[in-house]
Amino acid sequence: MKLKNILAVMAISAITAVMSVWGYGKVLRSQSAGIQDADKIPANYAGFFGNNAPAAGAVDFTPAATSATPAVVHIKTKTKARQVSNSQGQRYRNPFADLFGGDDMSDFFGGGPRMIPEQRASGSGVIITDDGYIVTNNHVVEGADEINVTLANKRSYKATVIGTDANSDIAVIKIDATKLPYMVYGNSDDAKLGQWVLAIGYPLNLDVTVTAGIVSAKSRSIGINDRQNPNNSAIESFIQTDAAVNPGNSGGALVNTDGQLIGINSAIASPTGSYAGYSYAIPVNIVKKVVTDIVKFGTVQRAYIGIKYPKENISDEQRKELGDGYKEGEGVYVTDVPADGAAAAAGIKKGDIVTKINGVTVSSGPELQEQVTRFKPGDKISLTYVRNGKENTVPLVLKNVSGNTDVVKTTGILEKLGAELVAVDSKVAAANQIQGGVVVKRIGEGLLKKTRMQEGFIITSVNDQEIKTVADLDKILSLNKGRKVKIEGVYPGFESTYPYPLDLSDVE
Repeated sequence: MKLKNILAVMAISAITAVMSVWGYGKVLRSQSAGIQDADKIPANYAGFFGNNAPAAGAVDFTPAATSATPAVVHIKTKTKARQVSNSQGQRYRNPFADLFGGDDMSDFFGGGPRMIPEQRASGSGVIITDDGYIVTNNHVVEGADEINVTLANKRSYKATVIGTDANSDIAVIKIDATKLPYMVYGNSDDAKLGQWVLAIGYPLNLDVTVTAGIVSAKSRSIGINDRQNPNNSAIESFIQTDAAVNPGNSGGALVNTDGQLIGINSAIASPTGSYAGYSYAIPVNIVKKVVTDIVKFGTVQRAYIGIKYPKENISDEQRKELGDGYKEGEGVYVTDVPADGAAAAAGIKKGDIVTKINGVTVSSGPELQEQVTRFKPGDKISLTYVRNGKENTVPLVLKNVSGNTDVVKTTGILEKLGAELVAVDSKVAAANQIQGGVVVKRIGEGLLKKTRMQEGFIITSVNDQEIKTVADLDKILSLNKGRKVKIEGVYPGFESTYPYPLDLSDVE
């Protein structure tokens, strides 16, 4: 009898141990989803470090291209046909309404709904883990109802969006697959002017295509993210190359001759829309931070120093204020320091010149932005600045856009709205005399469809609580789950404020 008891105890112990190890493994996998293991090399790189490695001094792209191309995918998107109102929700009054007792003829006067036909588009993406996480551009998948991913081996999968960041033009999507080839991260800081690079993607709906060029500039700002997402939070510090990139290359890989991912191709400079000499890639060091935040928190943890500075070169008036002691390109000129920001707390003042972040020299706004983008609110950095010709270094604790160090997480409630939401353009906000808000760019299947809200509406408050950002909307709605709330806002060009009831009774 004792032997049976001993055997039973041993069996239970063994099963418990196996289940504990399995459960712990599941937890670890969930915490590291979308993050590369530095000690693990994907199968598609197996031959790169063997006999296929190029000889010292030789320029041979074959090993890098052979290793990297299996991890670059073709992304095809479909946006369903939908009905929208003209003029972003603006309704034109029927001049004969008084005669006919209503506004039924409004469609004849430009205020009626119109149909946007089904749209299809394509781009590229890069597999970054063997279990199907893919990084691409936000503009490749933005607003898509269906996303299909085709691998280099012609296998196709449906993809789901894990998260997006319009400020950096990065999106993370996922396919349900395992043991996939994936791209090894490089270090974009190590990229040098004149260095050979490869651009890999699916341009012009062609099969996977490799082009070569050199790094022709770093920390380049071309204003494209500002134009697409003009909320003063856009990030631009591109690697500029002369590798041929065309429509369809967006979201594809910029690779060094070691086969490492150093950037995500995002834009071209062209008067025609096709390649005309220059292309631009988001540095992989920014990409890694954005991807990690999206997977871990559901949204990007943006850190701010709390200063304002010229996006271009300083003006003649500012240069006169600085005198002969300042030379162009020696740092970032501080034009203003908001009182509640991190910089003000650290003693930074208007007129200071920021020269280093954590010991890394910054000579322009994009370089400063690129360095700060790598951190999250609450991180402590050292900031070096020049005042009256004297260099000083101070510790500084970075804050988020709300002026604190809290981690921002999405609650999932915005997905239930079934709408595409973006922060309002500062110019539109000023024109409509509002401090900020959230634009309802597109209404799909979800809770907002049950209201009479029109696309183009700018949400400015929920239950009389001010809304300035998408994060504000997410937070306030999450606090009102299970209730009915009142959304208020404006339509561009109209003076009136419009209320809409939103029922969150079934939202848990």
